[in-house]
Amino acid sequence: MNRHLRILLPLLAAALALLAALPARAFTPAQALAIAAGDNDERIAALQSAAASADASLQPFLESLLADEVRVAGERVLIVRGARVTDAASGAETALPTDAEEVVNSNRMRREIEAALAALKLFSADRAERAQAVANLRENLDAGLLPAIEKALRTETDSRLRAQLEQMREALLLSAPEATRRLEAARALAASSETSTRTLLLERLAEDAETDAAVRAQLKKSLAAVESRLAWGDRLGLLFSGASLGSILLLVALGLAITYGLMGVINMAHGELMMIGAYATYLVQVLFREHLPGLFDWYVVAAIPASFLAAALVGAALERSVIRWLYGRPLETLLATWGISLILIQAVRSIFGAQNVQVENPSWLSGGVQVMSNLTLPYNRIAILAFAALVLVGVALLISRTRLGLFVRGVTQNRRMASCVGVNTARVDTYAFALGAGIAGLAGCALSQVGNVGPDLGQGYIVDSFMVVVTGGVGQLAGTVYAAMGLGLINKLLEGWSGAVLAKITVLVLIVAFIQKRPQGLFAMKGRSAEA
Repeated sequence: MNRHLRILLPLLAAALALLAALPARAFTPAQALAIAAGDNDERIAALQSAAASADASLQPFLESLLADEVRVAGERVLIVRGARVTDAASGAETALPTDAEEVVNSNRMRREIEAALAALKLFSADRAERAQAVANLRENLDAGLLPAIEKALRTETDSRLRAQLEQMREALLLSAPEATRRLEAARALAASSETSTRTLLLERLAEDAETDAAVRAQLKKSLAAVESRLAWGDRLGLLFSGASLGSILLLVALGLAITYGLMGVINMAHGELMMIGAYATYLVQVLFREHLPGLFDWYVVAAIPASFLAAALVGAALERSVIRWLYGRPLETLLATWGISLILIQAVRSIFGAQNVQVENPSWLSGGVQVMSNLTLPYNRIAILAFAALVLVGVALLISRTRLGLFVRGVTQNRRMASCVGVNTARVDTYAFALGAGIAGLAGCALSQVGNVGPDLGQGYIVDSFMVVVTGGVGQLAGTVYAAMGLGLINKLLEGWSGAVLAKITVLVLIVAFIQKRPQGLFAMKGRSAEA
């Protein structure tokens, strides 16, 4: 007996495996005919009934319907793909009858077919496909899809998708004929944090579609709860926007903190040095696209040193040729650097044209992190925040811990004494100015990832960067950080209240008032210059 069992069990297992491998075809010819023939209302009712069963064999038929590959011949429904003709329900090959008629789908029918396909994809093994199906269904919610959504809820394991399916179900139940079910749905929606839920509740209340007083009261209560939760997303988004703007201002002002804060040079061409860094990033992008297309996503890594070197070399040339003769003469320096800025703008226009050039984000800087339904943090903005922090740490270490930093601080405090002990002050001036210009180039590289790159790129940031340096305290990197982040947050807060133009004016008035009270800025220079 045991010997016979040992022989039969493998055979039985093989037979079961074969049966499991055979395609299940619960989709019947009658269902295929009801979906393909008749008026729209009848076809849609049959389609929703079939989709509620979540039968996987229905999906190829619906895809063929959308592709206009379905024909009806009497009671038979056929799929025609090139020269191959198959029965829609059984999948068996057959010949195309001469009386076969093409199935024509109206726009309404196509929308219903797409919704049914999305409902079927709720049961896909691929999480990304299920997520896309949920997103599609939320755009075209229909009461006929409620059975499919409830069935998907019983099998869904992803917590985020499950929460979205539950909200879709409650949204459909808001139209249920029983007041008790509508009341339960309204209560359940109070836990939502989706903007679509707020829109749904507002529409339900605005249209006076709800006649039951208890349900209407619950709808209002749920709406207040949802709006309160979404308000946190708005607040966090405002804080992130302010920090993002502050990080950009910090990058722009760091270079100026060296050339103006430490060297005392009012460099009106600082914005154009940023613009040079942005165009260097553009050129690196073009080179990667033409010669290294497989590594295009990493062009930004190569653009960072390229933008620094391009702006630093231009800055060194400016210091050697013009600025070195104007130390201690602030008015002449201002006028000279303003003229240099006009020359640089016109030079870029002559080389690259007056129109903006396109700088693309690499794939790893595209998209964002969705924290809440109304709050998405873009990857490029997050990257700029991290980049600004790294540049700040690098500059602080360079100024405080390196030989060049020591020489810069020594020349700033007492140029004649530094020269007496053997410091080549002219060379230190060039290095320091080139460093400030190079940091401006890094700012241009970062700005190329979030905005347009054109000849006028730097004009919008030069005033703000000077305000950051002056507010923070001349020569103080810590003050530059606080001032940049503070001005970024204040700007965004005021923009939401009064608009961009009035916000700029208000910030300028506040800074003027602050400087009147505290001319040394947030952080005063410790000690005093030996030349004072």
